Amino acid sequence: MRRREFITLLGGAAAAWPLAARAQQRERMRRIAVMVGAAENDTEAQVVLASAFERRLQELGWTLRGDVRIEYRWVSDVRRLDDTAAELVATAPDVILTASGVMVSTLKRQTNSIPIVFVLTPDPVGVGPVPSLARPGGNITGFTHFEYPTAGKWLEVLREIAPSIERVLVLQGNFPLSAQGAKAVAAIEAVGRSIGVNVTTVGVSNPSEIEQAIKTFAENPNGGLLPTANPFMSIHREMIAALAARYRLPSSYPYRHFVDAGGLVSYSIDVKEQLRQAAEYVDRILKGATPADLPIQAPTKFELVINLKTAKTLGLEVPPSLLSRADEVIE
Repeated sequence: MRRREFITLLGGAAAAWPLAARAQQRERMRRIAVMVGAAENDTEAQVVLASAFERRLQELGWTLRGDVRIEYRWVSDVRRLDDTAAELVATAPDVILTASGVMVSTLKRQTNSIPIVFVLTPDPVGVGPVPSLARPGGNITGFTHFEYPTAGKWLEVLREIAPSIERVLVLQGNFPLSAQGAKAVAAIEAVGRSIGVNVTTVGVSNPSEIEQAIKTFAENPNGGLLPTANPFMSIHREMIAALAARYRLPSSYPYRHFVDAGGLVSYSIDVKEQLRQAAEYVDRILKGATPADLPIQAPTKFELVINLKTAKTLGLEVPPSLLSRADEVIE
């Protein structure tokens, strides 16, 4: 080979090295770990994650099981929470998606380096893991769920749809009880005092405790039911809605999936929209952004969903003013 041809060939190969390196970097399988409080056989949770989070990733150009793999960790038993978080972190994913303040705090104890994007987490500055919404710093960012006065709105809506209510049972799932959960309960109690509704809060840890608490509370008249926004409550949403119907307790909920399961009314954010937004943050992190520079965002819209079939079963006439404000009515 002539010297000039060799130099030309060598130079061409050298120029190709960065291109090959970039191509290899693009082709590297990225791993997203998802840890949520739900049963592994919860088909509704699976559908919501697939239709919102996974679909948005695909819209952003990622190919599932092609250049990105999503690994799920389902937590339905609080006793497995710390172990599950440790096992997940040990797999060293590129980024973690999680939901609820309890899970964010648990994961924070396990890692300060793996990027974490959260959803459905109230007050991440006041009692949570970040110093600022605008610049969260560290390895954690995400999307907040509600401000504490919103928890009081759950009771206001319940009283509006069932004006005869004089007392309400607030079910707080011990998943465990978080600081955010305690402050939400305090907001409900404050609204109860202002509108003349006596609030009784009971912590429950298993299905039998849920049933016993509701059964005991329903022994006296003019009662209502209000489970808080907690993974444990969501896991048992069908049971809670069924018990509310059996004991004829008008009920208000923090997520619409309770209403889909037969509950009376919910006032909540659009969970799917928040998961789509989370996918956009995960996309940016996989492309080089750091959580420290991604501001934590608050919801801009809440949805009011009413189950008219349940209202009729309970003998309730939904006020036209409430119906006119509803984003969706289930008949």
